[in-house]
Amino acid sequence: MRKPLVPLSILLLLTVGALLVCPLFGMEFIPYTATGQDREILLNLRIPRVLCAFVAGAMLSLSGMSFQALFRNPLATPFTLGVSSGAALGAAVFIRLGLAFTILGVSGTSLAAFGGAMLAVALVYGLTKIKGGFSTTTLLLAGIAISFFFSSLILFIQYVSGLTHSFRIIHWMMGTLTTADYSQLANLLPFLGGGGLLLVFLHREMNLLMVGEDIAISRGVNVGLVKKLIFLAASLMVGGVVSICGPIGFVGMMSPHICRLMVGADHRYLTPASFLFGGLFLALCDTLSRVLIAPSELPVGVLTALLGGPFFIWLLLNRKGDLEL
Repeated sequence: MRKPLVPLSILLLLTVGALLVCPLFGMEFIPYTATGQDREILLNLRIPRVLCAFVAGAMLSLSGMSFQALFRNPLATPFTLGVSSGAALGAAVFIRLGLAFTILGVSGTSLAAFGGAMLAVALVYGLTKIKGGFSTTTLLLAGIAISFFFSSLILFIQYVSGLTHSFRIIHWMMGTLTTADYSQLANLLPFLGGGGLLLVFLHREMNLLMVGEDIAISRGVNVGLVKKLIFLAASLMVGGVVSICGPIGFVGMMSPHICRLMVGADHRYLTPASFLFGGLFLALCDTLSRVLIAPSELPVGVLTALLGGPFFIWLLLNRKGDLEL
């Protein structure tokens, strides 16, 4: 019998170690003796960036875990329902209009991206309700339709934009943590707290949904309400991450699947494992992207995509039968 507490404990120790070590990569001094500019770089640039990467990765991983339970498919990602495309469209419109402002420490680009993400969520939800009920098939098809439509609008905006605006749009869509600071960390935490806690309370319901909706109903689960809550929690977390960091792909697909191999499919253990592994994975990826081609910097979304592509193929080829959980 699998003992999930052992890998969970190891994962926790690795996470703590990585959070302590990652800020030091690429620095040429002993941290305890750092003074002046070196101390400022460590405290105000490196540490908040690693913490932002950890929180963003944890949110993407939890969102991917919940969507995989909702659709009963290990290939489901946090961007399945068009949230990423909606955020990218909001940011593209903001950049194309040449606007620049900040509200309560939040950049206008982030606000526009979050507005676009919530627009995508509202449209997917509305289309699903118009169809009647809240079936996962309709939800998935509506998300795909909205994603393709928004992606085409983004291409149109890029085509009619000048070189500068087009470059800014492309760079934002690569996903990066270059500008991460304590204010961005503070903006991410409410989304993690709200969405993450909701998913923790729904661990039993997600276990039953993975088995099948009929069995969940027979066990007294209000399937329609639970699916709406999962949809809302995951979408808010993804919208928060994408609005601040840009679309960072594959973290939400890889992390829950790897954790499922480590601790099993029981969401009592899978939820904390996904939280820790997703945060650890993105923190390590961001550190690697920072030092890999130094003094230049590789957008972390590019690195996760480079890792995620082969992982996707491996997962596809090694699954027996269909891809339902």
